[in-house]
Amino acid sequence: MDSFWNSLYYGLHHTDWQTMLNWGWYIFLIDIPRFLILEIVVLFAHFRNRYFNHDHWKDARKKLWQEQPLITVLVPGHNEGKHLHKMVVSMKKQTYKNIEIVVVDDGSTDQTPIIGSSFEKQGLITRFLRNDIRGGKASAANLGLKYSKGKYIVHIDADSSLAADAIERSLIPFYMYKDVGGVGGNLMVRNDEDSLTSSMQYLEYQQSISISRIVLSQIGIYKIISGAFGVFPRKILERVGGWDVGPGLDGDLTVKIRKIGYNIKFEDQAVCNTHVPVEWGKLAKQRLRWSRSLIRFRLRKHRDIWIPNNNFRFSNFFSFFENVFFGLVLDITWMFYMLRIIIEYPEFLIFWLPVKYLLYLLLYFMQFLTCLMIVKNKKKFISKIIYVPLYPFYMGYFMRIVRTIAYFDEIFFYDSYKDPWNPKKTSMKADEFGA
Repeated sequence: MDSFWNSLYYGLHHTDWQTMLNWGWYIFLIDIPRFLILEIVVLFAHFRNRYFNHDHWKDARKKLWQEQPLITVLVPGHNEGKHLHKMVVSMKKQTYKNIEIVVVDDGSTDQTPIIGSSFEKQGLITRFLRNDIRGGKASAANLGLKYSKGKYIVHIDADSSLAADAIERSLIPFYMYKDVGGVGGNLMVRNDEDSLTSSMQYLEYQQSISISRIVLSQIGIYKIISGAFGVFPRKILERVGGWDVGPGLDGDLTVKIRKIGYNIKFEDQAVCNTHVPVEWGKLAKQRLRWSRSLIRFRLRKHRDIWIPNNNFRFSNFFSFFENVFFGLVLDITWMFYMLRIIIEYPEFLIFWLPVKYLLYLLLYFMQFLTCLMIVKNKKKFISKIIYVPLYPFYMGYFMRIVRTIAYFDEIFFYDSYKDPWNPKKTSMKADEFGA
């Protein structure tokens, strides 16, 4: 610890501001404006609009209750039998009652067939379907869509459980805005006490994922409705042909809906509690899968979004640009940026690494305070403040390194088609048809 402060003290007295800006431009020109200033401004606009449009939200809710459309809760899964009971219990507690629950078992080898069939016989779920041979999540979801009857499809993961008013709140945007093709729910980590890994994800979901989606939705470029909790009009799903083969199928579906001219909304008040990995290795595998989809879908499958044509929409272009720039471009830039310092000015690292850590720590504490103002369970959130000093390492190194590896894997080796998350035969077909 003494060496840390000695390096900092020495650097502050022997480094001028020009050198700081020359080597620290990444933080000062990109990260602070993007992840602090822009977020605060847009969050203020978001909650200001919610406050002044309170009567409109009440009217939209009234329209929902006047119509009371049938809602299908679609739950595809593989080996998720142990999670079904929590999911069913959360469905029974919903304030919105006109729902049917369709569970689709995608070739599970655990007790899912027994549990699902039992729940159907007891009337706890409406319908239990099963693929005897595993076809992948997209296959299971499309099977469920075929047998569902609801006007709106609420797609959730089997290990998700919804807050009592989550379905109701997720439906209101369809009655509030025009041309809404999908609404994403707000994900919270349910198993945050299981390990340090899950505790860090709790902070990430609150500070980075949730806040980021509020901001992107507010400015019209929200691009990924999570498969853990998303709502879609049936007619829109049928129009775009349902889900295509993943991994990354959630973002792919969202893009398909945006491309036919519909808007995507994020509803931060519709809360879903989800289970996250509790080991670093499993978390890395999950994020490798998520990150590969950026290359697969944004640079390959949906590359037409970059080309001006009759169907071109600037919001879609900017949505892709934001994702690719702040994901792929800046991650690769960061790698070369660090290599340049090591090669050209290695002694600067002795000073710059502790300064960089303190700057990011300040940034994340500011994010923490911003999030504290809007999070519902403030007591629980405050209890996580002890993990904030680890957050610069978690987001700045662990997540960035995992993402960068994923990008190179997908660019050069097409590793998303080799991921065991999807059956090999399904991935082969997807590769054959460029999906």
